[in-house]
Amino acid sequence: MSTRERFGARLAKAVASRGPLCAGIDPHPGLIEAWGLPVDASGLERFALSATEVLAARAAIVKPQSAFFESFGAAGIRVLERVVETARDAGALVLLDVKRGDIGSTMAAYTAAYVADGAAIAADAITVSPYLGFGSLEQCAATAVSAGRGIFVLARTSNPEAAAVQNAKLPDGRTVAQAIVDSAAALNAGAEPLGDVGVVVGATIAPGEARSRAAERSGAGTRFRGPGSHCGRSSGDLRAGTAGSAARVVSRHPEARSGASGFAPSGRTRRRSAGRPAGKRPIAGPGTGPHQAPPHCGRCSRVGTVASPTQI
Repeated sequence: MSTRERFGARLAKAVASRGPLCAGIDPHPGLIEAWGLPVDASGLERFALSATEVLAARAAIVKPQSAFFESFGAAGIRVLERVVETARDAGALVLLDVKRGDIGSTMAAYTAAYVADGAAIAADAITVSPYLGFGSLEQCAATAVSAGRGIFVLARTSNPEAAAVQNAKLPDGRTVAQAIVDSAAALNAGAEPLGDVGVVVGATIAPGEARSRAAERSGAGTRFRGPGSHCGRSSGDLRAGTAGSAARVVSRHPEARSGASGFAPSGRTRRRSAGRPAGKRPIAGPGTGPHQAPPHCGRCSRVGTVASPTQI
């Protein structure tokens, strides 16, 4: 057992001290280009580390999307490692968006890579997929908790294709997504103020579609993370979608639909920022530079996600 404090407890403290902000670092090629940078490892490094330096100084959580780093090969992974290190040095928690999910020794290897003691890319928490069966994640969850880390389990995601699987009904009448939420909440039984296992529920879901019944019974603090709010939906929509839950919601900030990193800082902004302490630097946003964010995919692009965890 690690001497590190539980992830749920650390998250609660981070939100209490820094406010409810989770900032995504999603170095999409279109965003790198919008910043006037080359779409190669050097552009990735400048984009990702610049965004991390500014955002991690203020946000409770920084959420790098691993795929955008992996696409640059070994050089991209080295940048990801620096992003994790930079965010942690600035006092932010790191939620690494990798969506791993497998069985047996393969899942054990993913666990060792990210959330075990001595992990190669040691995040505070990772996203995982339960669609090889929730039981395939239980050892990962146990290892993460033992190491003072956490996991977020995909439950009801924002993409339209997911509904056919995630809303399928089980013999007991629950949807597959609801069963996943209940299983995650059960792992958090008795955890205060927050558990170490969260779930991902998109802000585009219908009202009341997912709720944490087990959390209601046990008082466990199961967290909902909600991508998809930028598709014209807000954290209030996600609260409606998880109505009646005792959970906390992590959802995209409704005023940041294009994402903090979707706007390149102008030279003037960079110069002003350089002269300020890290904690006083402005977060890039609309009007801070001449570039517009690239078009979204039209469904649920997570380019430059900015999220706001709010208690229901």
